[in-house]
Amino acid sequence: MARTRAQIARKHFTGTPPPRTPDAPPQLQRSNGSLVIIAAAVASVFLFWYFHLLALGQMTQLADGLAMPDMMVGGYDVGYVERLRAAMDDDARGQLSYLHKTAGTLFPLIFAFAWLLLIQLNTARRWLRWVLWSPVLLFVVADLWENIAIDTVLAQASPGAGDVLLASTLTVLRWVLLLVSLAGGAVSVFGRRRMVHHGPDGGGAGTTARSR
Repeated sequence: MARTRAQIARKHFTGTPPPRTPDAPPQLQRSNGSLVIIAAAVASVFLFWYFHLLALGQMTQLADGLAMPDMMVGGYDVGYVERLRAAMDDDARGQLSYLHKTAGTLFPLIFAFAWLLLIQLNTARRWLRWVLWSPVLLFVVADLWENIAIDTVLAQASPGAGDVLLASTLTVLRWVLLLVSLAGGAVSVFGRRRMVHHGPDGGGAGTTARSR
């Protein structure tokens, strides 16, 4: 008698499910993520030093000692931009624009990558993760937009008050968002450590056995 497919399957089925390839343990995944964060954070620190402290610092030598608009944390006005433009020739303005397109673009992107990953690995609540992500994403937008705005006002023969106000606002905003982003990363890291130490109910991670 011919056997049905179900009978053949039951004959060859041993009752033991096929072995599964185990997923990577959470500790290994977190360790790999931490290595990526460290590498991106080191690159961010280097780019911050190179762009803000070294390159823009050297640009003052091409502008009669005047600081570049990127470093004016408190903002600037039309008069300052006009003085800066008069002190810089076309080559100096071109060099500043080149810095904006290279290190000035890489820094916010790599910093954002490192900080978004840092917050993701250390923040379990989804809503809190998005709250801490928001200033980082806004920082990237403000920083890249500021580069364009500064190059625009320095390229104008007579900078308009509206364009200068936009560039100045973006400069102040990017520094504020950078500080808020750094604070958000610290909140995610120390918040997770506190949760691991005390436990989600505040009872302490070391208290694993309770009297019954």
